[in-house]
Amino acid sequence: MKDKYCTIKDCSQGYYTEKGSKFISFAFNVNSEQEIKEHLNELKKKYHDARHHVFAYILGYEHENYRANDDGEPSNSSGMPVLGQLRSYNLTNVLIVVVRYFGGTKLGIPGLINAYRSAAKGAIENAEIVEKSITQSYVITCDYQDINFVMKSIKDFNAEIKMQNFQEICKITFEINISLQKDFINTIKQNKRIKIEDING
Repeated sequence: MKDKYCTIKDCSQGYYTEKGSKFISFAFNVNSEQEIKEHLNELKKKYHDARHHVFAYILGYEHENYRANDDGEPSNSSGMPVLGQLRSYNLTNVLIVVVRYFGGTKLGIPGLINAYRSAAKGAIENAEIVEKSITQSYVITCDYQDINFVMKSIKDFNAEIKMQNFQEICKITFEINISLQKDFINTIKQNKRIKIEDING
């Protein structure tokens, strides 16, 4: 099972010029379409005098949610080259926006493709690419007498505790790598007194 994905750590910027046109590129780590809209709105306000705000993004561990937008440039001359760079670096949960200031000379389709691809590549190369684990969150509820067994299991499977409350009834919220979750659940269920729930369920 695929249990890791590549993304960027923080926002970054790139720059490319061609025949007087300036292409300023921005790469952002994003986790939702709402975040994407917010970044686009901010850039459109800041660079309101630019001719185009071309963008592309990929969301999801399986790269299942993606979009490329030419923002007035000829069809497939700009958004798709930007998306292509995200794919060539195998990135997800990343938005790239390329702001273009027109320099007075038309570049033609090949020139536009090269310019937007180069600008997007610059933003990616200036970013820190990181590999992250795909995790699932669970909540365990148990009696105090079972807490040692639960804590040992969490440690054995390298799960990360996010929240814990040790009262008469103990509750532990944690994240575990999806490739280990099935074996972990089977281990926990050996003890019938312990309740484990998918936090999204």
